[in-house]
Amino acid sequence: MFREGVGDAVPMSIGIAAWGLVAGVAMAKSGMGVPLAVLMSVIVYAGSAQIASLPLIAAGAPAWVVWATTLCVSLRFMAFSFHYRPYFAHLPRRQRVALSFLMGDTNFALFIRRFPEPAPGHRHEDYFLGSALVTFGVWQLSIITGIVAGSGIPSSWGLGFAGTMALLALTCTQLRNPFTWVAAVVAACAAVAAYALPLKLNIVVAIAAAVAVGVLADRGPAAGAGAKP
Repeated sequence: MFREGVGDAVPMSIGIAAWGLVAGVAMAKSGMGVPLAVLMSVIVYAGSAQIASLPLIAAGAPAWVVWATTLCVSLRFMAFSFHYRPYFAHLPRRQRVALSFLMGDTNFALFIRRFPEPAPGHRHEDYFLGSALVTFGVWQLSIITGIVAGSGIPSSWGLGFAGTMALLALTCTQLRNPFTWVAAVVAACAAVAAYALPLKLNIVVAIAAAVAVGVLADRGPAAGAGAKP
């Protein structure tokens, strides 16, 4: 299972590397300094949260705004954890905590595609670890390369567009039913409508709108079932 996880994750490495390189260059140009940027990358391990926090830090935003933004951006990991629970509940807590650090969008998409439901007799953690280690390794190598290279990489390379397209492609793999599509459209519309807000708070508004749609969609069928005689 470990090798299968590695094999499934390798084709995704190009998109991960592009996005990591973009994130690294952005961190280098934010004025954080190489040691601090590398430390943040290793400890945080959440590209979207890092990218979302950088302009706020550079703009001198209050700490609560930075924390609120990164918290909202990272809320999806809580949803990932709930989904992983049936697969890993039998593992010791220390092992579950260690595995949780390696959670990411890419390996979550791969894991759910491979195991839509828990499969008895399978070591799900082996597959998860195989794909997660590839993702983590490629991400750290690419983002640290971007941090070290820094301003030496010209904007004419179009890496920002490549990274955005890689993230968009990853997002599209999660749009599996009408509710997720509605949430995505609502988030996009909210982000555009709130674009004039300072400190890029339109990102927070978009996330809140998408979460609200998801909560309503999740409660809708249950409410409807409870109303039946």
